[in-house]
Amino acid sequence: MKRFLFISLVLCFVYNLFAQDNLSALIPMPNKISVSSQAPLKLQGEKVACYIQADSLQFELQTVESLFQKRFGLKVEQAKASSDAQVRLLIDKSLKKNDHYKLSVNDKRLEIKGATTAAVFYGLMTLDQLMAGDVCATKQQAVSAIEIDDCPRFGYRALMLDPARNFLPVNDIKFYIDQMVKYKYNALQLHLSDDQGWSVWIETYPKLAGDRFYTKKDIQELEEYAAQRHVQLIPEIDVPGHTVSLLAKYPDMACIHQREAEKIIGKTGHMMLCAGNEDVYVMMDDIIREVAGMFKSPLMHLGGDEADIPKNWEKCDLCRLLMKERNYTNPAQLMIPFFENILASVRKYGKKPILWFELNNEYPPADDYLFPYPKDVVLVSWRGGMTPTGLDISAEKGNDVIMAPGEHCYYDYPQYKGDLPEYNNWGMPMTTLERAYRLDPGYGRPLNKQKHIWGVMGALWGEAIIDINRATYMSFPRAFALAEAGWTQMENRGWESFKKRVLPNVYELMKAGVSVHVPFEIAR
Repeated sequence: MKRFLFISLVLCFVYNLFAQDNLSALIPMPNKISVSSQAPLKLQGEKVACYIQADSLQFELQTVESLFQKRFGLKVEQAKASSDAQVRLLIDKSLKKNDHYKLSVNDKRLEIKGATTAAVFYGLMTLDQLMAGDVCATKQQAVSAIEIDDCPRFGYRALMLDPARNFLPVNDIKFYIDQMVKYKYNALQLHLSDDQGWSVWIETYPKLAGDRFYTKKDIQELEEYAAQRHVQLIPEIDVPGHTVSLLAKYPDMACIHQREAEKIIGKTGHMMLCAGNEDVYVMMDDIIREVAGMFKSPLMHLGGDEADIPKNWEKCDLCRLLMKERNYTNPAQLMIPFFENILASVRKYGKKPILWFELNNEYPPADDYLFPYPKDVVLVSWRGGMTPTGLDISAEKGNDVIMAPGEHCYYDYPQYKGDLPEYNNWGMPMTTLERAYRLDPGYGRPLNKQKHIWGVMGALWGEAIIDINRATYMSFPRAFALAEAGWTQMENRGWESFKKRVLPNVYELMKAGVSVHVPFEIAR
């Protein structure tokens, strides 16, 4: 406790040292800022009038109420007419780009225009950071004059939680969403199945779920909460590998030679679903149908990573028979019919498929896909050191990609030397805040070679993430870095600038009760 209080006092001192102007806490950095010398907007009285142009902005109005109560101790009331309001939230259809907003503050009015309600919300997140950084003005119930015209570099900005390994209750996921939206993330992938567990209830196969799982009602509650905050929830069911938890309950779905083998939930065993067993595809169609019905996102992730084909399909009689029927010479080719079936189900139930990006070698060199991915599959590039190669190959072959290179974006990795998890440590490499920040999702490629990049994702694998406190501690502040990589153009980014903007945000999270890593190393 004494150590925590000491750290808090130090942070408070440093925060007030650095946070002295309205740009000092901006993460991600907006792409166009005009600092004004005009007089600030003075908020008079006990109430502030806020006008919203459309009923769709009701949550944004509530957000204004929350921000002004937090920063100024002021109440907000809805104004009936635009002319009566000091604060205006508007939808501007002339802003053609998704998430494009304009924030304007002068001595008479604070106005946020957005192409969509989400864009207005992002403008409010920027406003909150302006007020957090501008300590002197905020204490005087004022907002400094400024003009911001901003839209993101990439449309898809995601984080990933892994409740399959260690379950996270619904309220904890809500808490995590509350933190990620402050930095303009708009997608949360839920890794719902793995060797260690299955965390969503499937009516057709009730034995899949363990002691703790999400019901359909839980998912509906999360969906509504996330949608209000402009976050889409992406379900992931990982196949054909990472399936021990499934095979322990339904052993006939394994390859023939693996059906009698001991299957211990929590140990990988390098086991896979059988590619030559038609019952596998019937089962997966049922699972995909149910999961697709729970989640509103048009996207569904089906894994496809780390398949130990030599230990499974290469030794399986049914798989070898399928190889013979298809005239295949390499058992890895069985990924073609396997995902023909799986992806057909995904499409049938109205979803667009996502897979982890695998090349024909786990380590450099590699020069092709593991198998021919259909053009409509979005690939998540993740293998450390292989991302530039994968970026080039996917550009040639026509697949969209999400950038999540492990060396920059895996937040279960330790943040500094000695910051290893207490258990389930498999020798993870270190990813410092600076290394996380150095990611350029386009890897310096010409713009015509970046058109297929959807965006970015930070992955928090759950082997050592025992609760939400550990989840936020490992995510922040590295998720600040990825937020800027996903939103801010490279010419507007810089490590030295970012370092100065980190501490005010760390302090803000700590005030909100968020467990966060204090990056004293950025003082160097």
